[in-house]
Amino acid sequence: MRMVITLAVSFLVTAVAGKALLPILVKWKVGQSIKEIGPTWHKNKQGIPTMGGLMFIIGIGAAILGAGWQGMMAGDLSHLYVFAFALVYGAIGFVDDYQKVKYHHNTGLTALQKFLLQLAAAVAFLCLMRYEGLLSPNLYVPFFNTYLVCPWIVYLIFAAFVILGTVNAVNITDGLDGLCSSVSVPVAVFFAVVGYRWGSDYLQLSVFAAAMTGGLLGFLVYNHFPAKVFMGDTGSLFLGGAVAALAFACDMPLVLVLVGVVYLCETLSDIIQVGYFKLTHGKRVFKMAPLHHHFEMCGWKEPTIVAVFAAVSAVFCALAYFGVMDRFGA
Repeated sequence: MRMVITLAVSFLVTAVAGKALLPILVKWKVGQSIKEIGPTWHKNKQGIPTMGGLMFIIGIGAAILGAGWQGMMAGDLSHLYVFAFALVYGAIGFVDDYQKVKYHHNTGLTALQKFLLQLAAAVAFLCLMRYEGLLSPNLYVPFFNTYLVCPWIVYLIFAAFVILGTVNAVNITDGLDGLCSSVSVPVAVFFAVVGYRWGSDYLQLSVFAAAMTGGLLGFLVYNHFPAKVFMGDTGSLFLGGAVAALAFACDMPLVLVLVGVVYLCETLSDIIQVGYFKLTHGKRVFKMAPLHHHFEMCGWKEPTIVAVFAAVSAVFCALAYFGVMDRFGA
């Protein structure tokens, strides 16, 4: 019941925050800029308010402070660590969005600036979690219920790479109305259920994941097709940070291959497209990358792509659950 209430509170706060924030974003002319190299049929999205991720950030923050209070008094701050880490990434995204809006183009921070900021945040988070005893350098392997023991420095390098990859993969997935939020709902549900089933040591993380679920559903009130607002880098980087942080806080980063399968496919499609284009001097594997644009070029409508991608995410999250359910005899 606690998780349901947390979800409901986050949903309501996000929905109310959206009602208040949307007119402000419109008034401030915080409109989305569409890349020239992007799909021509997306030009009608030009000017739709961005930075809407602030809505679910507010909703999640309010819900976890209320629902996680008892655990906080007992000294368990794990959900706050995850929220703070995601918030740092959201702040990087906010600066990026602000630069785009201020200078009226689709490029904000440089790639190097983003990389260095994200890397510093990832290393700081991993060291904090290690110091607090919430993270071990042993890689849990789903389905096999065993661990791969790694030296800490090797694990740190691997983990930083995984976090940066996950965050930017979520960012790439945010390309259609409601896509990133819809795909991420099953991911949040997965972590909420797993944290709850694993017991007291993971309940605070379950609270965060339940709040994340509610926040995303609340955001979809405004972000479903046709979208009234976009989450922007403010929302997508926060969301990517939250997904990555949950995986590491639960001490099972390898599960991201399953729960993040849509993010992974979106990113790989981009890498394959660029690499093949350069190697063949102009040939393409996909009609357009990332993957959701390929399906658009094949004639799929946005709501259909979103529904299919969300269903794929849900199936793989269910598969991931069966892969980790025996970890603590749950």
